[in-house]
Amino acid sequence: MEPEEREDRTPLLKESQLGTVPACCSARYNLALLAFFGFFLLYALRVNLSVALVDMVEPNTSLAKNTTSNVCPEHSSTINVPRNTTGKKYSWDADTQGWILGSFFYGYIITQIPGGYLASKIGGKLLLGFGIFGTSVFTLLTPLAADLGVGYLIAVRALEGLGEGVTFPAMHSMWSSWAPPLERSKLLSISYAGAQLGTVVSLPLSGLICYYMNWVYVFYIFGALGVLWFFFWMWLVSDKPETHKSISRIEREYILSSLKDQLSTQKSVPWRPILESLPLWAIVVAHFSYNWTFYTLLTLLPTYMKEILRFDAQENGFLSALPYFGCWLCIILSGQIADHLREKQNFSTVCVRKCFTLIGMIGPAVFLVAAGFIGCNYELAVAFVTISTTLGGFCTSGYSINHLDIAPSYAGILLGITNSFATIPGMVGPVIAKNLTHNNTVGEWQTVFYIAASINLFGAIFFALFASGEVQDWAVSGYHFHRN
Repeated sequence: MEPEEREDRTPLLKESQLGTVPACCSARYNLALLAFFGFFLLYALRVNLSVALVDMVEPNTSLAKNTTSNVCPEHSSTINVPRNTTGKKYSWDADTQGWILGSFFYGYIITQIPGGYLASKIGGKLLLGFGIFGTSVFTLLTPLAADLGVGYLIAVRALEGLGEGVTFPAMHSMWSSWAPPLERSKLLSISYAGAQLGTVVSLPLSGLICYYMNWVYVFYIFGALGVLWFFFWMWLVSDKPETHKSISRIEREYILSSLKDQLSTQKSVPWRPILESLPLWAIVVAHFSYNWTFYTLLTLLPTYMKEILRFDAQENGFLSALPYFGCWLCIILSGQIADHLREKQNFSTVCVRKCFTLIGMIGPAVFLVAAGFIGCNYELAVAFVTISTTLGGFCTSGYSINHLDIAPSYAGILLGITNSFATIPGMVGPVIAKNLTHNNTVGEWQTVFYIAASINLFGAIFFALFASGEVQDWAVSGYHFHRN
């Protein structure tokens, strides 16, 4: 661990020479905050369909209706408000719904690696900005597409995926120029926590909009907010500290000096060493496994709540959101804890990344299996799913930002690679889960939870064995000459 300790300490020496660099109102924290709102909207745009879909489909076409009643008693305590039923209804069966929910990821997977590559060439600002802008525009077109036919809806969702696909690699690429190594967990956890909070707000809010207004407004309201965010982003943000309009001189020098030995100046991307890097594959496996659980729950939790636990859409929205609220809190806190351990307690980077990944993957697996076993005990079911998703938040300071530890210069490209593999569960998971739960019995859902938990366990162990916390040789300038 010796060289790694030395590498981790350098930024602190630089900081003391320059005087303290305040975090409050600094350019890097402003970037984190704007990114936070960007990812907030991104996830709101992504998950609103899974709530609206419940309202877009004619009740009798969901095969589940006939098989729900005998599993759990009806459970609904809300005062019955006259429900708005002006929204159009479509007769899509369970399989069609599975394809509609999965179609997003077909676009999403295509732009991951190109997104990382483009970000390293044209900068993350434009890419992230236009990615969210494009997604917002297609969201505004969703009601029209649904009206034209299911094929159009699937196409529009896939196009939304194309727009969102570039966003995470673009953000990682921006942080490689903006985040001092010992503030990485903090800054990245703030910006990516927006994704969880977007899910938290969007699920119940979409439910309320469907309930009191009409499902089309779910798409109009979030789409319009995305367009609004785009203008702020283009106006306030810049790709690098050097080009930022209002950054203080001290902060600029602090960021640049802390990253001095970590970035590569070579123009070409070392594809072969990247693809042969075992620490990268450790992130791939962890990312894939974590997302299997995450996406299965994200797209199917409203269905599970409605068909098995028998909550109505309004309660359903709030309860479906609870797990992601826990996750959001956990992401913010774990980012602070991770950097504290590295900075003040002298923990090595690799030790922190492995521990946080193990907690964030084995914890959820245990509680997810437990959630399948408690039958109709609503409180426990919601509590276990919530704890499961909350613990997953630790992964943000685990494998999730490990790309920046092993190759800051190519972080966007590495994230593109791992996220491509990690998108497969989004395409396959919900389709498999829908096929396994045709009759909506508790037993069928247990199988879904079992599969997710065992994949999680495997990913955690693989990461713990093969991950690294040091900048890899191939990621530093001129490694061809000195380091072979």
